[in-house]
Amino acid sequence: MTKTRTLSDLARHLGLSPATVSRALAQHEQIALKTRERVAKAAQDLGYVPNRTAQALASGKTGFAGFLLPMRGRGLADPFLGEFVSALTEGFSAKNVELLLSAVPRDGSEQRHLESLITSGRVDGMVVSRIECADTRIALLQDHGVPFVTHGRLEHDEMGYSWLDTDGEAAFAEAFELLYQAGHRRFGLLSLDDPLTFRQKREAGLRKAYAANGDPTLTLRHVSCARYDADTRAQAIAGILAGPDRPTAVLAIADGLALELMTEAQKQGLAVPDDLSIIGFDNIPAAAHVSPGLTTFDACIADSATQLAEMLLVRINTPKAPHEQRLLRPQLVLRGTHGVAPVTTG
Repeated sequence: MTKTRTLSDLARHLGLSPATVSRALAQHEQIALKTRERVAKAAQDLGYVPNRTAQALASGKTGFAGFLLPMRGRGLADPFLGEFVSALTEGFSAKNVELLLSAVPRDGSEQRHLESLITSGRVDGMVVSRIECADTRIALLQDHGVPFVTHGRLEHDEMGYSWLDTDGEAAFAEAFELLYQAGHRRFGLLSLDDPLTFRQKREAGLRKAYAANGDPTLTLRHVSCARYDADTRAQAIAGILAGPDRPTAVLAIADGLALELMTEAQKQGLAVPDDLSIIGFDNIPAAAHVSPGLTTFDACIADSATQLAEMLLVRINTPKAPHEQRLLRPQLVLRGTHGVAPVTTG
């Protein structure tokens, strides 16, 4: 098939005016949805690649969505972030929008980097991830009138912006009940010290379930560490495993911590789960490949990214549409790192 190289060629093929085809490719809301879908399919079938500059002039949009990539730690080597960005890219690409990844240097200010990106007019909207309890990036985007969606939410203000999150609070309450019913009474919580809302929600879920139980024999050892500091992670893990009264069951705030805890516990001669039960969160690929397989919660990483891409395009194309909030319930993935409490539990 001969490749359709120009907008005029595509317009002739469809029997439409070039102006209509241009607006349809730009997802202009004044063009009927069926026409937009028809034009998009024809462009894909005939191999037409839109001229970004011409498309931006016709639509007033750049055709780019932005995502900041802080280089504080492992970057795309982070399995969660790698899967998330890949799915986000695919979600936008399906709608003829490109994802602009903007790296923030380790010693750079994410706030200033974000402001530079949005004031330069290089993107039509932003996906913002790893939301802090009081995240100033949200106010910055609102002040500049830039369409955005967040993966996560503020601690107290959950309205006035569009977000998608996983219900970590319900998940950790579920994990507590599973382990409590298995006879565990000495619990551990391996967490982060970053001011992230997902961390706060997951911790709250465990603590609320713990308090509501009312069992006076329960104990909880809570240790935290910096996400990207290997030394403090090692210290936290050593602290949670220390002493004869160490926990028999630990909830880790993320799979990466859970896997490091497993490794150290096995080095110390502890059998997982006979001596120590561990439950993580995220269901990163490595969780299924360790021995025993990690019991964890599936955070629906790829699906969340795909939904966020769809939500941002709604904000870009229909800015007066009501804001949308989606709270996904993560599914518990039962593998091999949880079991009944040791018979010596006192």
